[in-house]
Formats: sequence, structure tokens, C-alpha cells
Amino acid sequence: MKFPAYSVLFVDDDADVREAAQQTLELADIVVECYGEPEKALLRIKQGWPGILVTDIRMPKMDGMALLQAAIAHDPELPVILVTGHGDVATAVRAMRDGAYDFIEKPFAPDYFVDVMRRAMAHRHLLSENRNLKAELAKHTASGTGLIGRAPSMEKLRALIGNIAGTDAHVMINGETGAGKEVVARTLHDISGRTGPFVAINCGAMPENLIESELFGHEAGAFTGADQKRVGKFEFADKGTLFLDEIESMPLSLQVKLLRVLQERAFERLGSNKVQAIDLRVVAATKIDLRAAASRGAFREDLYYRLNVVQLHIPPLRDRVEDIPLLFQHFMELAKDRFGRDFSPLTASEISVLTRHDWPGNVRELRNAAERRVLGLDLFADEGKTTADATVPLPRQVEAFEKNVICEALRQQGGNVTAVVSVLGVPRKTLYDKLAKYDIVPGNFRNRHNDQPANS
Repeated sequence: MKFPAYSVLFVDDDADVREAAQQTLELADIVVECYGEPEKALLRIKQGWPGILVTDIRMPKMDGMALLQAAIAHDPELPVILVTGHGDVATAVRAMRDGAYDFIEKPFAPDYFVDVMRRAMAHRHLLSENRNLKAELAKHTASGTGLIGRAPSMEKLRALIGNIAGTDAHVMINGETGAGKEVVARTLHDISGRTGPFVAINCGAMPENLIESELFGHEAGAFTGADQKRVGKFEFADKGTLFLDEIESMPLSLQVKLLRVLQERAFERLGSNKVQAIDLRVVAATKIDLRAAASRGAFREDLYYRLNVVQLHIPPLRDRVEDIPLLFQHFMELAKDRFGRDFSPLTASEISVLTRHDWPGNVRELRNAAERRVLGLDLFADEGKTTADATVPLPRQVEAFEKNVICEALRQQGGNVTAVVSVLGVPRKTLYDKLAKYDIVPGNFRNRHNDQPANS
């Protein structure tokens, strides 16, 4: 049986009290179910109640304390709030030590009652989110891919990688600095079935006078200082994948030679006349518009088209806000193992700060922030200010939050729009308008049997 997300289960044997509580909560747009018999409420809980429990202490047959113990035994994360009379306060305090979330003393003001409900529901949501993050990370780890993420753009990226991995087509990866181009390239190689190694070289970090030797290798005596034969990256990556990062930095003179290797699938070491055949897939990555660079003569156009058989685009982190908590959790787990330090679950305020930040350094910056949190440091210490001090426009904050809520609801309801309309309490037309605005496709959340992770 399905229930609206984060609802209130209210239990009291007094019908007037139940009616008053129901009216108060419904006026505050909080979904509530009321019961006069604790035994029936406990059945609801055992069916998978997603919200919180509020119960009076003094009731016949089964009192609130017994209901608390039975409910927590079934669901240890269930927030239970006790409603007490003056004489029951000491009992309620003891119950909190045994697992109750809070207590409310009669008589209580409606505003205060609603505030306590919302805090408890936010707590429930946070526990659920952290549990879901851990479960999804475990699923991603089991799938064997380094791509962590549940945004539709990452789903599409994973699907495309899976489609082309088993071919020998050359690939061009586009993405901003820190977006994770090498992770995508390595994932492509890992699931390709190629038996050779994954070999990475950063063209921008290699001196121009050495990059040719690094790629092609050389014979002893090929040039001054070449005392012995050297195997180059082309030869070393035979039957595997060669990843050329920052391909736009490769000198034009060397681009001609690379083009020939790709066309003929063969090469010659420097100082040798022997042609060696190779079985090689080249994956190139760039952070610029390579087509525009080719148009202005800064990159060879023929090489661009040779490399650009398949193009993979990695979305920047700011365009997949819903992935930020999941990725942050993943990086904290890695930092825990690296530094030998444990960490507390993310709080709602921390998640808000993380999703509001612009992340100009993308996943690389996010990983640094996660490591700082595990070390007990300020998340944005290296920027001279925290995100809370940054001038992030309110509309953008609201949109990021709204998109995240809609995606999470779609995920929980398996892409069922009708169920999401009910859970979020919005008109169907309004939801469809939001889906169009944020480019959210409900079908992406349905029957995801190949739900592989996504990180960059």
C-alpha cells in the first residue's frame, strides 16, 4: 500500500482531539490520518508508513508508550512524538531517551503543533535521503561503473556509453574543467571488452618537444639523449584505449601524424622505418568548442572529423543539481577510507548549501569540499567565503530546489505522473509545466533495470 510522502499518523482515543488535530494539520497543507485505536495505527506502520507518528500517552488497552516501543521496533527511523498531559512530562522525557523524537505538552498552540510536525517530517526526509544515497551508491558500486548520478542527462550519457562501448569507434568527450572527462573515458574502456590497457596522456601538460616521442616511442640513437629504445603510448595501448586529454593543446604538426595513425591504424617509432600495426581506440577530450577551433585554423579540421565519430557531452554539475548530494556522499566515503576518519550524515542545511553553490570547478571541486568536511574543515575555505555568503539569486535557489523535489518524487513513484501529482499536491497542468521548464522526462524514471551509477 502506498501513502503520501511524509504524512502524519495521529493517534488519540478522544474523537474531539483527533478532529481538532486533523483540521489544524490540513489547514497547514499537511496530510494526516487519524486513529482512535493504537492497534490499527500499528498496522499502518507495519505496511510501510513513510511519515511520522504522533500519539497520546494515556489510552486504554495499548497506551502511547507501548505504541512507541512497537513502532520503533518495526521502524527504528520512525520519528515518534508523544502528546502528554502535565503529569506525563517526566514519562515523556524518559521516552525520548528510549527513542522518541519529541513530546508536546497539552494544551498546545496550533502554530507550535504544526512547527513540531514540520521539523519531524524534515528529519524523516533527511534520514530517508541519506539512506537512499547509501543504497544508490552501493548499487552503483556493484554495477562496476565510475559514473555516479541520477539526473536524466547522466542517464542518457550512460545509455550512450553502453551503446558504443563494444565498438572500435573513436570518441570525442566534451566537458568543462573538472567535469570528469577521464572518468567517462575510463568507464568506456572498462565496459568495452578491450583486452589492452587504458593509457591516459594530457597533451597540455606535455612539452612540445617530448610529446611526439611520448606517443610514438623511439629507437636508440633516434635523437640526442635517446640512449635506448622507448615504447610509446600508441604501442603500449595496443588492443586497449588511448585517452588524449586536452587534445586542443596538441601541436598542429603532430596532429597530422596522429591523423595518419588513425587512418592507417599503424605507426613508426622515431628513428625506425618499420611500420607496426595497432588495434587501438582513441578517446579524445576537450574543454573548448573544437569545431570552432577548427574553423579558425587552431585545430586540424580533418582530425576533428576523424575523432568526432561519437561525441559524449558531460553536463556541468550546476545543470544536474539533483546529483550533488549523491556525489558528495560518495566522495565522503572515499575520504573516510583515505583519511581514516568517520563522518556524520549530511544535514538539511548542508544539502541546501551544496545545491545552491555554482560549482565552477565541477566534480573536482565537489570532491575537495567533501574531503574538507570529513577533515572537519569549512567546505569552501579555499574560496575565501562560504556559499552562504555568495550572491546566489533567490529565483535560482528556488528553481534548483523545486527541480530536485520533482525528480525525487518521480524516482520514488517510478515515473508515475498521477502518483506524483497526488504526492506533491499540485494540479496536473502545473506539474507538466514544471516538467517542460526543467526538461524532466518521467519516462527516464520508469523501470530502470540498467540503473548504473554516474559520476564524472
